[in-house]
Amino acid sequence: MISLNTLLIIFVILFAIIGAMRGWAKELLVSSSVILTIFILTILENYIPIFKTNVAMQSESTLFWVRSGVLGALVLFAYQTPNIPRLSTSDRFIRHYLQDGLLGFVFGALNGYLIFGTLWYFMDAAGYPLTSIITAPESGSALEQTFQEVISLLPPSLLGTPAIYFAVAIAFVFILMAFI
Repeated sequence: MISLNTLLIIFVILFAIIGAMRGWAKELLVSSSVILTIFILTILENYIPIFKTNVAMQSESTLFWVRSGVLGALVLFAYQTPNIPRLSTSDRFIRHYLQDGLLGFVFGALNGYLIFGTLWYFMDAAGYPLTSIITAPESGSALEQTFQEVISLLPPSLLGTPAIYFAVAIAFVFILMAFI
């Protein structure tokens, strides 16, 4: 049995290695897609009345699957976008130098944190609906204390209502810098 804390570190390292191979421009798209996912879900759940009332009527397990589905769709699209012929032939997606790989490593590690951290946050908010695979720590245990500390540092916790607007603006600026 492996702790989610350890799994988070494993995914950060795995995504960092993938990022080093893919390059920073491709990884920037993935980072932006996760930030966009959190932004979209924040807007829908807090400011759109129809969605807000539907969220209140749904079970936490259903919300977990909807949130995870939105995250998965946008991340999948971001990983596949550079395969579009017009974009893949652009010089921005071709790795030339060592710094492209190093920046890709950093952005890949960030992506591992963003993707797995966001899924973990959604899972915790839903009360760990995958009980056959992943279980919540025992109440009052040291592991539960550690989980709560880590969960307070996960992307949706850090990117609350005012911070998510700044994160979207910063991601947009990075995308403009990368492609213009």
